[in-house]
Amino acid sequence: QVQLVESGGGLVQTGASLRLSCAASGRTFSSYGMGWFRQAPGKEREFVARITWTIGSTYVADSVKGRFTISRDNAKNTVYLQMNSLKPEDTAVYYCAAGWGVVAGGYYYWGQGTQVTVSS
Repeated sequence: QVQLVESGGGLVQTGASLRLSCAASGRTFSSYGMGWFRQAPGKEREFVARITWTIGSTYVADSVKGRFTISRDNAKNTVYLQMNSLKPEDTAVYYCAAGWGVVAGGYYYWGQGTQVTVSS
């Protein structure tokens, strides 16, 4: 089993930056890839980025490419999502998840979600 605890969300202005953190624990957490998803009101959950614990290979969705960066610190068992140049359209609940791929159904464990609100 994997436990995920998110932090770092908040209310910011357009153009600001936020760094979300996801602390992972559990006996097998490193056996899974890590992903970030987001869900805005009235919309389906959307893939944002993913990373592996081993090689650290990354993949970022086109919708946030160039502004968002995913990274990990294996010593701290933590995955980060650095969000720069935030826009109101980035407003959503952001979820950390453990699993594989770019589809929500491929992820088995989820954090509680953290609200990111970007005001104009």
